[in-house]
Amino acid sequence: MHNKLINFLILFSMKNNCISILKRIKDFIPYPLKYILLTYLLGIGLFTIFRLIIFIMHCFTAANDITFYLTIKSFIMGLRFDSCVSGYFLILPIIIMSIGSIFKIKKKYYYLPFHYLIIVLYSFAFLICCADIPYFNYFFNRFNIVALTWADSPKFVIDMIVKEPTYIVYAFVFVAFLSIYIWLMRLIYKSTIKKYILQEEKKKNIVSYIILSFVLILLCVLAIRGRTARKSPIRVGTAYFSNNAFFNQLGLNPVFTFGKSWMESNSRKNKLVHLINENTAKNIVEEEFKDRDNIYDDAIFLPKNTNVVVVIMESMACSKVGFYGNNEHLTPNLDSILNHSLAFENIYSAGIHTYNGVYSTLFSYPAILSRHTMKQTLIPKMQGLPNILRKQGYNTFYFTTHDEQFDNVAGFLYGNDVEKIISQKDYPSEEIKSNLGVSDHVMFKKVIQTLNNRKTNKPFFATIMTASDHGPYIYPNNISLVPHHKDIKKKMTEYADWALGQFINQAKHSSWFNNTLFVFVADHGASSPTDAYDIQLSYHHIPLAFYFPKLIPSQKNPRIGLQIDIAPTILSMISKNYENKAMGMNLLGKQRKYAYFSADDKIGIMDSSFLYIWRENGGEGLYKYKAKDKNNYINQYPKKAKDMKDYGFSMIQYSQHNLIQSQKKK
Repeated sequence: MHNKLINFLILFSMKNNCISILKRIKDFIPYPLKYILLTYLLGIGLFTIFRLIIFIMHCFTAANDITFYLTIKSFIMGLRFDSCVSGYFLILPIIIMSIGSIFKIKKKYYYLPFHYLIIVLYSFAFLICCADIPYFNYFFNRFNIVALTWADSPKFVIDMIVKEPTYIVYAFVFVAFLSIYIWLMRLIYKSTIKKYILQEEKKKNIVSYIILSFVLILLCVLAIRGRTARKSPIRVGTAYFSNNAFFNQLGLNPVFTFGKSWMESNSRKNKLVHLINENTAKNIVEEEFKDRDNIYDDAIFLPKNTNVVVVIMESMACSKVGFYGNNEHLTPNLDSILNHSLAFENIYSAGIHTYNGVYSTLFSYPAILSRHTMKQTLIPKMQGLPNILRKQGYNTFYFTTHDEQFDNVAGFLYGNDVEKIISQKDYPSEEIKSNLGVSDHVMFKKVIQTLNNRKTNKPFFATIMTASDHGPYIYPNNISLVPHHKDIKKKMTEYADWALGQFINQAKHSSWFNNTLFVFVADHGASSPTDAYDIQLSYHHIPLAFYFPKLIPSQKNPRIGLQIDIAPTILSMISKNYENKAMGMNLLGKQRKYAYFSADDKIGIMDSSFLYIWRENGGEGLYKYKAKDKNNYINQYPKKAKDMKDYGFSMIQYSQHNLIQSQKKK
């Protein structure tokens, strides 16, 4: 009995102490900042209710795919996106309320405008959330700028809403939410700001108020950025954490998707290109693609369920590689691979950015000037290597050294049937050397472990994106390589090549090696001081090797080709009945007339003799690039220049048209 009494007294004392501490914390926070905190919590609560409504409406139709993990993960993801939207709404009021706390401003009209501003912003947000429910039910996409495509036909829209009873229900939902929100905001205002204004003057605690305000502003900025990773803030692709399309979408906030899509639609980079007449483009493309899928004498057929590993090498320009004429002994391992492969001598990258390389290699579409083809609010469903091979029973992987959200890679790939992405988050913190994450050899070791530890007999398709041959250059310690060069760039190329050699040597001891096609290509090249033109060929001329020593004989192929031709070439080897719907051509089939590529504001078109350059800001030129001749021959060969220009423009214009049409069909 005595012990029970002591325990009771201890618990009672602890309870009183906790209450006392909480009361002190509550008293420590000034009323204007309490107003901000309560406003944030209210907004988050209502956003969560909207997400819960969508979850309940769809959980029965997706019952087989629902798991506790996916549900919790999507709601946590939703909290991040809701906080991001709230951060934008509250950043200015936080600053105003902080100033009011520090300087003891007690004027009603100092606070009231920002109170009304918050109500207006959140009211607009809840309107979008209500509209998002039927929009998502119909399109299976969160609300975005596409919803306003009928804004120029208001009568049509009003008639459609009035004649569809369920839309009226959502209007009532909005009115109910808005009424509750305004009523609760009024209570928050009365219990904080109004109370603060009427409160008797107390002793100022300026230092603590400044610290508290600074912390609150910092948290708000962090909420807006959405992530602590240095390479990329929160974006739509961040929500794509699985292969389940519903849960990927559920985590998004429709205000965020609407705002991002609106900014994209108004960005010059995302405007549709109009380079040539649509019919002209269609005719030129159809003529070029005629018979492109025919089987030719040099066709290669690999066994069913052959594994495929595509290694995309960061900045590995042909100008660095001994196989292509470099005599600095930078790439002995890659040279060996090329000498034992079907190696192509005249392949050109789609663009000059890593996202161009990943997108064009996997999905067989070109770069369209400066448009970021992967950083889209509405992630398109493509027909590329991950999609096609996953439908054929393959496991699909993507390996990268750094933050998977950079360039929206994870969102885009998860949305296009890549099942597992291994990135910076999957490595110990001590292995992360910079914003580029881990060193190449660390990633390659992870690749071998992951593929060796698969618990399935399914074939696999793996894409590996290296990074070490890109600044910031960090040469790893404790490796066996003794570099020939002291120059850091050359030293890092040697290291990247050494890591590649380590990977192949380790892979040879794996059970899957003898049933695997390896494809080695660069995302793009690198600039060179010896380049003669403003569109640098060294930035586009890249290695390409199809390595399968057991079944593909060594051969040098001089034909001209593109990065976008890799996917159809792979598929022609491992899948006899594939349908080529993209812009690539089988490199073992019909020969391309010209190569073409983009360098942001320039387009290059070339054959074995001439390079044509078109500049978005004005000017064009025709050059004899093999001799690095800087003379412009456009006046001497106008027909040749026009033929090249029409070809390149048609391919880029039609690829844009093809993408738009394919998405409409979906």
